[in-house]
Amino acid sequence: MESLENGKKVYSVEDIQTLLGIGRSKAYTWLDEVYKKQEPFRVIKIGRLFRVPRQSFDSWLDRIS
Repeated sequence: MESLENGKKVYSVEDIQTLLGIGRSKAYTWLDEVYKKQEPFRVIKIGRLFRVPRQSFDSWLDRIS
């Protein structure tokens, strides 16, 4: 988790996997669904890469925990 505390403004798929304890394929499938709806948090897609704004994801995670 140390690498997540370096002040990044966006999370990668690998960061999301670590934070939620899910596998790679599940993370990609889920982020693709969230990208299409832009709910419950924002997802940015650059080519085939997903990036998740940290503030949007953290706010969602705080609401559900």
